[in-house]
Amino acid sequence: MDTRQWRDTIAAAQAGDRQALDDLVAGWLPLVYNIVGRALNGHADVDDVVQETMLRAVDNLGALRDPDSFRSWLVAIAMRQIRDRARRRTAPAPLAEAAASDAADFAELTVLRLQLEGQRREVAEAVRWLDDEDRQLLSLWWLEVAGELTRRELAAAAGISRQHAAVRVQRLKERVETARGIVRALDGACPDLRELTGRWNGRPDSVWRKRLARHIRGCGYCGDTREAVVPAERLLVGIALVPLPVGFTLSLAFGGKTAAAAAGAASVGWSAKAMAALTQPFVAVTAGATIVAGGAYVVTQAPDSPPPRVVASPTAASTARPPVKTSPSATPTPSPTPSPTPKKADLYGTVVDAVDRAPAPDARPAALPHRPESGITSTWGAKAVMQHRGETVTLSGRGYVLVRWQIAPQDRPGGLTMPTWTGLKGRLFHVASGGGRRMDDATGPDTTGMGGPDTGYTVLPDGTQQMWQNEYFYLDGSVDLTVNERGASYGLTVFPSSWEAADKDVNYGPPQGAIRYGLVRDNGKDTAPVPQYVTRERPADPATVPQRSRV
Repeated sequence: MDTRQWRDTIAAAQAGDRQALDDLVAGWLPLVYNIVGRALNGHADVDDVVQETMLRAVDNLGALRDPDSFRSWLVAIAMRQIRDRARRRTAPAPLAEAAASDAADFAELTVLRLQLEGQRREVAEAVRWLDDEDRQLLSLWWLEVAGELTRRELAAAAGISRQHAAVRVQRLKERVETARGIVRALDGACPDLRELTGRWNGRPDSVWRKRLARHIRGCGYCGDTREAVVPAERLLVGIALVPLPVGFTLSLAFGGKTAAAAAGAASVGWSAKAMAALTQPFVAVTAGATIVAGGAYVVTQAPDSPPPRVVASPTAASTARPPVKTSPSATPTPSPTPSPTPKKADLYGTVVDAVDRAPAPDARPAALPHRPESGITSTWGAKAVMQHRGETVTLSGRGYVLVRWQIAPQDRPGGLTMPTWTGLKGRLFHVASGGGRRMDDATGPDTTGMGGPDTGYTVLPDGTQQMWQNEYFYLDGSVDLTVNERGASYGLTVFPSSWEAADKDVNYGPPQGAIRYGLVRDNGKDTAPVPQYVTRERPADPATVPQRSRV
């Protein structure tokens, strides 16, 4: 964004033109949102910091002498608010931590909203593995490389010289590459890494960053990059800003800064005029957003919206989780009576409707039949990370799909409401289980992947098939997979996969450090297992799909 193109708008806003101020807020709010969102990686404080930044900019715009310096001035305000927030934080309260865990992950939001794949996705997800100070610098460097900031503006916003900025950016690049290696390794199938992460809760932190980086340096499998690694700065050139989430609200009267308060601060200043204009009852629509009476700025339609089947970007409302249910006996929403059984001619398989026994650790799997593959497309790209209730991925094509389970009883144990497959067109089979372990395999003396006595246990509905770390499915058609988290905390990571990857996974066993070999379920025929909780219907609430539905 070139400040020179905004010179007239800035001058008009300084003179008290409320339409110019509206345009200024609409035009520059996305830049501030991206800086704060990436620096805090979607922490619950993002909205507050953005609010305070824009409020201070509006309240002090009259003091800006050179309109051409507006961008660097605005970015510097944002960085001061980020640093002030860091200084105010002492030991985080449990409530604050809970709020943070429910906030929108900005790395995930970046991948989803910008449709990033491959190595660009790696760079976006690497942000999770950086320390706060590095994320703050990355929020500026990302925009510098993308053409939104200059190096001079980066240095000024960071409060350092250009020479010092060059040194810090170089160190940041090295840490980003280390973090990218961790993201890449976790996407792989290294059996030793699976064993190492058996007790990891799935939340990036400095301790696990060091452990994983040390493993990667000494591992031939994880260190064997099969494609040339493109430097992050080349991947980020020209990349767009992440659009504001639909429903994002910015109140320019935040914190009691009403027209009266502004007038009290200055007898006849621009601030009083602007705030008086903002608090008048009017509605002005610009750039997919609305400034309504009282100065509330609400995004009504985010620009560059993703295709309809992609889940809308998480917001404070959509990511809010239900009240904690700590009782393992808590039961999910009751399933309704199954719909009438289709005609026999419409049925193509059987339902996995019984709890099977875990195979012995040294029991090798049967051969995995190789079904025809032409490839699977996903509305979330190469990797769908779904961690909140209602998030859905649509899969289409002919080929294999990997669903990786992430159960977090330390976050919230209790009754688990299973994910469901809905809107099935064609055929869907449950072909194999892998990952080196079932979720109920031991991870310690008295703990499993489903929990332990200190945190509580995740409890499956009666008759539900026990999940493995990795579950493989074969799709010929299209289907939606939805997370229905309503009790125990869990997430799913969904990848378009291949027969080769599934076969390789299930044949890793104890000799490679896994708890057990995988399990092949596919017999290569239409009588192969059909997953539980699948339907051709599209219910209003996917959580109501019967366990033993027939397709």
